[in-house]
Amino acid sequence: RRLFISYLAPIEPGFRDILNFLSFIDKLLEIGNNAPIIPDEIINFLLFILIDYFRVIFIFNCIMNKYITIFFILFINLSCTDTNKHSENHTCSPESMKRFTPELLAAQNNKLNVPNKNGMVLIIGNSFQMGGDVTYSNQDELPKHKVKINSFWMDETEVTNAQFEEFVEATGYITTAEIKPDWEELKKSLPINTPKPDESLLVPASLVFRKNINTVSLNDPSQWWEWVPGANWRNPGGPGTSIENIKNHPVIHVSWFDAVAYSKWKVRRLPTEAEWEFASRGGLINKNYSWGEEDNLSQMANTWEGDFPRFNLSNDGYELTSPVKTYPPNNYGLYDMSGNVWEWCSDLYNFSYYKSISDITSIDPKGPKKSFDPNEPYSEKRVLRGGSFMCNKSYCTGYRNSMRMKSTPDTGSMHTGFRTVMSYNE
Repeated sequence: RRLFISYLAPIEPGFRDILNFLSFIDKLLEIGNNAPIIPDEIINFLLFILIDYFRVIFIFNCIMNKYITIFFILFINLSCTDTNKHSENHTCSPESMKRFTPELLAAQNNKLNVPNKNGMVLIIGNSFQMGGDVTYSNQDELPKHKVKINSFWMDETEVTNAQFEEFVEATGYITTAEIKPDWEELKKSLPINTPKPDESLLVPASLVFRKNINTVSLNDPSQWWEWVPGANWRNPGGPGTSIENIKNHPVIHVSWFDAVAYSKWKVRRLPTEAEWEFASRGGLINKNYSWGEEDNLSQMANTWEGDFPRFNLSNDGYELTSPVKTYPPNNYGLYDMSGNVWEWCSDLYNFSYYKSISDITSIDPKGPKKSFDPNEPYSEKRVLRGGSFMCNKSYCTGYRNSMRMKSTPDTGSMHTGFRTVMSYNE
């Protein structure tokens, strides 16, 4: 409100009675360590009076005035709030590396855009049955349970390299993969007395996928993942690679923290797991895939074609990620809800969460209050959905609507991206 007052006061003396009153409110709020003496409802009511006053009296006089842009930006900011296949221990990446504190990442540049819905699709809310549709569903996908979702807006595609580049250029944001890991934080999510890694590993790096013709067992993901210093969203294959010719591919090597930062910059948020599954189903009832039941993956989604991870036939023309909108959208007009890259959701991951809500109808659930992965009980994890270009019938069916994946929030990799959402009334 101080910025609000300092920028608008010069526009018209007629404002000053109301603005002085807002200044008085600010002084009251400073009493008692900023105790909220004036209820938010009163402040919001006064702000709405002010916006109407401004629109009726001054909009024609000030249409060319830069203060209008500042006014609406500030008003919006004041009004907005943040709110092995079929194996139970299946994971698409090696053990997660928890590396940074949320406080460190949150301290970076947080300049915001004006909210807009460009490139988004309105998803009309309804009730649906959430959870596994097939006999080989994993236990964390069961039981199916009833969920009611309110309407919301969702990106029609995954966030692209070009879009993420715009964010970084505007804010100076530095991603998780570009920061040296913090051992003091990392060891908190590891068993007690875990030895410290060699310093050569504690460098800015990310996980890069490598085909491996010598793979012996699909139970050891480290056979096809490599911790590559210098790999990040700008250099997805490591030093010497770039995004120059793949600007319309989904951005990768982004952590959950990176995805949240971008979402806030866009004045949006990450989807909840329930919103994501509802949107992926596209109005179809109890279907396995976002397009229905047809099993022709090559025509419907960017997935692995061949003997994973030894060779990829690339019948669809892509061995790794593909440009967004390459494959048909689902019934809601959403692209790549199956395959291409895994997508971060806002929820914490808990293996038994569905069991805890199976007897009720959950309304816009935000996920469990506590994370628990029996494979890595020391690590807090977040949910990922949708599968990736690495998913294959013989190993990972992550492209199914109900398939759940999880990872620590500071882990990025070559097959991880995201998309954003906005609530309908935002």
